Amino acid sequence: MSYVNTFICISEDCPVETGVVPQSNRQPKPIHLLQYELITQSPYTYTHEELLLEVNRRRDAVADDELEAYRIRLFEKKHPCLRASMLAKKYGWGIHYNEQGQIAIYAAGTAEYTAWLEDSGTTVVRAMRNSRAGKSATAP
Repeated sequence: MSYVNTFICISEDCPVETGVVPQSNRQPKPIHLLQYELITQSPYTYTHEELLLEVNRRRDAVADDELEAYRIRLFEKKHPCLRASMLAKKYGWGIHYNEQGQIAIYAAGTAEYTAWLEDSGTTVVRAMRNSRAGKSATAP
């Protein structure tokens, strides 16, 4: 799913109140860490589809000459939107889509984050919860 003029604010049950830089020593890097790196290095460069492709390409170490076939295979199946990203669910990052659907992120608790919440020309949606309403995160 691709949004335009939309801001995804952090989930209701996000464990942090301000943006935290995700870190990991795992290889391949976790998806949320790749998302963070790509978006912060090049804000408003990637659309959701382009970000999905680049994140998966890096995780799977796809060569340039295999990219088109990889793209076709990747998009044969559905993928969750960024409302399900750990950036907004766990790490406290709001995700903004501009009028072209390109993405940037803003740390919760900052003036920029608050400005997007209050922008009348921007649709605000909440990231998905980490757990079901009424259930604890440790419930089966």
